[in-house]
Amino acid sequence: MRPAERQRTGVTDPGYSMGISSFLKSILEGGKVDIANRYEILREAVSGTMSNFHMARDRVTDQIVGLKILDKAKTDALEARFKGLDKPTEGEIAVKFQHPRIVTTHSHGITTNDEQFLVMEYLDGPGLNSLIIGRSEILDGNRLTLARHAAEALEAVHNAGFIHRDICPRNFVCAKDGMSLKLIDFGLTVPAEKEFMLPGNRTGTPNYMAPEVVRRKATDQRLDVFAYGVSMYELFAFDLPWQRGSDGRAAMAHGLSDPPPLRKFYPKINPTLEAAIHKCMDAEPDQRFQNISQFLKAISRLKHEDR
Repeated sequence: MRPAERQRTGVTDPGYSMGISSFLKSILEGGKVDIANRYEILREAVSGTMSNFHMARDRVTDQIVGLKILDKAKTDALEARFKGLDKPTEGEIAVKFQHPRIVTTHSHGITTNDEQFLVMEYLDGPGLNSLIIGRSEILDGNRLTLARHAAEALEAVHNAGFIHRDICPRNFVCAKDGMSLKLIDFGLTVPAEKEFMLPGNRTGTPNYMAPEVVRRKATDQRLDVFAYGVSMYELFAFDLPWQRGSDGRAAMAHGLSDPPPLRKFYPKINPTLEAAIHKCMDAEPDQRFQNISQFLKAISRLKHEDR
């Protein structure tokens, strides 16, 4: 029952009859949160690679939230790669961002089942990937704006000192009208520090991996610039610049041949925008934009995505 209904009817539920402080105490166990008691699951989980995501209601605040529960085994395996490096958790990273182009994470913690969880704003809109797959008309006239928003989100991540490592259309959620988006998912994000950029860390989504990631070379924030370029190419072309794959073989081909000109698939694209997207995807990191801010500067005067 919602608070307004309780006030109107005078009816109380067991949680509120013991008072908020007692209720909070009842759902904590040694600093861990009993998820089932704290949150009412409103929508079945959407399973991701390393987590499950729920639409839920916070029983204490009555707020509708996104509840992300990480798979313990997979999370432990990932974090084992950085043993001894004091890597921040996904929750510790996500709560740092207060930016209009990044999903807001309200809190994070550990469940009574020893799983990491995050509580964030609930985004009730389509993933950019689903709009691309469906060749949605919602994208018409909005692509330049969405490209800017995605770049602004990535700029905020980089300016905060991190590498996202999984930039792809799946990790952008659009507004229902397709006129804005937000970046989500910091499950693979690491600090942009030397010890986290050494050769060998081959994580990310294969079709969007930069050549240096695939070849297990040293990396930096420019791997995100590459993945961003691939994502924006797909936004306009409704296809990848190379054969799609899921096991890394598509990514291994990066740099062996230049991607087809984007205008081949989207003939009316503004040439300045086309050139900027292609520059992001250069196989050689030194030939790309050296940071995403340079991309934003390159397209700063554009008012339309078309010629």
